[in-house]
Amino acid sequence: MAWTESYIALAETIWRASADLGYPGGGGGTCLWEAFPEVAVVGGQSSGKSSVLESMVGLDILPRGRGMVTRRPLVVQLRKTDAGQAHHAEFLHAPERKFTNWAAVRKEIQDETDRMTGESKQISNVPIHLTIYSPNVVNLTLIDLPGLAKVAVEGQPDTIVEDIENMVCSYVEKPNCIILAILPADQDIATSDAIKLAREVDPSGDRTFGVLTKLDLMDKGTNALEVLEGRSYRLQHPWVGIVNRSQADINRNVDMIAARRKEREYFETSPEYGHLASKMGSEYLAKLLSQHLETVIRQQIPSIIISIDKKIDELNAELGHIGRPIAVDSELGTILELCRAFDRVFTEHLEGG
Repeated sequence: MAWTESYIALAETIWRASADLGYPGGGGGTCLWEAFPEVAVVGGQSSGKSSVLESMVGLDILPRGRGMVTRRPLVVQLRKTDAGQAHHAEFLHAPERKFTNWAAVRKEIQDETDRMTGESKQISNVPIHLTIYSPNVVNLTLIDLPGLAKVAVEGQPDTIVEDIENMVCSYVEKPNCIILAILPADQDIATSDAIKLAREVDPSGDRTFGVLTKLDLMDKGTNALEVLEGRSYRLQHPWVGIVNRSQADINRNVDMIAARRKEREYFETSPEYGHLASKMGSEYLAKLLSQHLETVIRQQIPSIIISIDKKIDELNAELGHIGRPIAVDSELGTILELCRAFDRVFTEHLEGG
């Protein structure tokens, strides 16, 4: 819909302009971006968490390796472009570069992680911001977080388990955060750290989506129907099963398009899950989340307008304090005008029903 497209374009522009001036996450005041919903991918180490995110993106964008690979939050903004347009990626910390090679994107994520943490097993709560423009994605903001750990390993501080949990909580406790709780099919729900954490910060379950990975790796004669059909642990939203690429597929450089096709075939031909095939898989999960976020945005339009109006007041006050005129080429003035445009988009939609 036109208003949704306008909101996405303006939201990204405001966020980038504000980030350049240090507004998000610092300096006090209202962080406008925090008014908008986002999806945090939460799971234990080796749960398939990062693979789920990559499957939804449909591109090989994440570094791989043994142990803890995700050591900084990675905020991935997916922006759907017109059919036929070439896809590319941009990092907030390198705005002058456009990445069209996904191997280069993976290397940049790894290099930027190492820049903050060193080539160690330490973690940092400073996020990396990546935007991907492609005709083959749905409009989503996804956050890949370090995997929840049970114990510290060699080279990690004794507090690492608590440090990771605190970092994850700082994202998922926000009322605008949708929690994607990742659980391997061979793990008991009762022992799932992701489900436990989701239950603590979202006891009603309104913000939690359950994702079951590694269905194809279950022992013969067993299945996960009790979970997927909501009989074992019911959530407000349906569970979604995912089949990620195997390590052998990754080693053979099987691309995401082929992997998605293989995943669809798995569910369509499965004697256990065939009746659920239309509501399984990474493509369905991405669409489900996108639709849910649009519903949430519609419900939050009045509060979003209040946040925008508050930001406009803050910007006006700051401009008045420093005595600068609101000029088109003024950085603060530009953000102010973008906020006003944002306000018009939502107000017009609200008045139009």
